[in-house]
Amino acid sequence: MPYVTVKGVPHYYEWLTASDSLPVGEKPVLVFIHGWAGSARYWQRPAKAFTQQFNCLLYDMRGFGRSVIPADERAATLARGFELETFADDLAGLLSALGISRIYLNAHSMGATVAVFFLNLYGDRVERAILTCNGVFEYDKPAFDAFYKFGGYVVAFRPKWLGKIPLAPTLFMSRFLSSPIPVDEKQAFLADFLTADYETALGTIFTSVSKKATEVMPAEFRQISVPTLLVSGEFDQITPAKLGAAAAALNDKVEYALIPKTGHFPMLEQPEQYLQVVNDFLT
Repeated sequence: MPYVTVKGVPHYYEWLTASDSLPVGEKPVLVFIHGWAGSARYWQRPAKAFTQQFNCLLYDMRGFGRSVIPADERAATLARGFELETFADDLAGLLSALGISRIYLNAHSMGATVAVFFLNLYGDRVERAILTCNGVFEYDKPAFDAFYKFGGYVVAFRPKWLGKIPLAPTLFMSRFLSSPIPVDEKQAFLADFLTADYETALGTIFTSVSKKATEVMPAEFRQISVPTLLVSGEFDQITPAKLGAAAAALNDKVEYALIPKTGHFPMLEQPEQYLQVVNDFLT
């Protein structure tokens, strides 16, 4: 498996191309960023649909999927913290190591917040961007505190045997979906969640949903200068569509699209509709 070491952490990456080989020729590069406790695995099916136009680059963020933090780098990595702009810096390092100067970008959920920071820190490297299931939250201290408490329990209680229970993947994904997806994708989601690095999973809960985020993210959305499409799922319970619409309304550079009958994974739940909306924007 291919890896690039960025700030001491080997980052897993993979190419999806029309010829199922390493990228060749002059096709532009479309980079996919996954969400919290996920990995590049769930982007594989959607990314394949773009390989006629793009060389698609998928990778696992630090501490998630196959980008495991080495024991001898743990102290230094944890000292960097879990602010999402540091994950944007990781992507910049990955692209530089691979010799990629300009990209198109498609990011999901927490990964889309990372992408917003990337657009504002490294916007000269991006042609166009798609943010899937993202938005701006209002601060609600009781709700946030309850979320932290529940999230802490969820991250702490992740026995490996959970992945061996037949109905566990379906139950795990039930809150995220409005339309069904293949069983193997549900299993991959659960496997990624069970193996995510504890400190990283917990730390990014606190940085993704925080008072600071509610104060910073509206300004970050207003600052975007790259043509951007924000896509929401109609019945998304994680990032409700109204939050995506509110974010898009902050900046004329951000277009908005709503995918009907989908939850938090419109690219998997209604792939043809999602592909049409994104292709219309990219072309």
